[in-house]
Amino acid sequence: MSETSDESKPEGGTGRIAEDGVFVVGTDTGVGKTVVTAGLTGWLREVGTAAVAVKPCQTGYPPDDDAEFVESVCGTADAAVCLQRLSPPLAPEVAAREADDDVTLSYESIRDGVADVVAGSETAVVEGIGGLRVPLADDREVIDLVADVGLPALVVARSGLGTLNHTALTVQALRRRGVPVVGVVLNEYEGEGATTAERTNPGVIERMTGCTVWPMPPLEIDSSASVIDGLRAHLPQSVLQQAIDQ
Repeated sequence: MSETSDESKPEGGTGRIAEDGVFVVGTDTGVGKTVVTAGLTGWLREVGTAAVAVKPCQTGYPPDDDAEFVESVCGTADAAVCLQRLSPPLAPEVAAREADDDVTLSYESIRDGVADVVAGSETAVVEGIGGLRVPLADDREVIDLVADVGLPALVVARSGLGTLNHTALTVQALRRRGVPVVGVVLNEYEGEGATTAERTNPGVIERMTGCTVWPMPPLEIDSSASVIDGLRAHLPQSVLQQAIDQ
């Protein structure tokens, strides 16, 4: 008969971002991290917190520019900063190697750059790159950056079939590195009209991880009000309370 180790037991999520910020991580690329980052940053700024979104490294630039999207949602250029932009739409470490120009991508400079923004801002919303095991620089991965920066993580995941495995593994990996998990946002959740997998996933993820799950429907990303109001409508203000009360 097998025994269940303490490490395997679910731990509850914090339910709140920290006073100095949150790291928005994804279970994969394209799951909606940028929309959540923009919505959180805009929401915080609307309630009087001078939040700044941080993109450590942008690949696929242009046309992809997550910091620019946050700026457009918030209506101001000081709402976001991007530390490094690379053209190839690849993992940062690979993109730097494959770039046409001579690009030196240093993990230390990325880590210190993020830390400087976090230290110099009232609240920082740091957006990850792809999933946690994406190669970043110098044989370090995104999860190394999350752990080194030291902010709690908000996990963004897809709503449909396959998300149970990806989400549970992401939460487990964060906890093994000592990163507190705020909760899980299931993005583009279609609700009762969706598949059985999608309808049942929130409850199953809560049981598997011990985290609160916030399903969020598809938002109209061309509307800044839709992005900010979407986060405000589907995440409780208690998620922001610690940052607001600093």
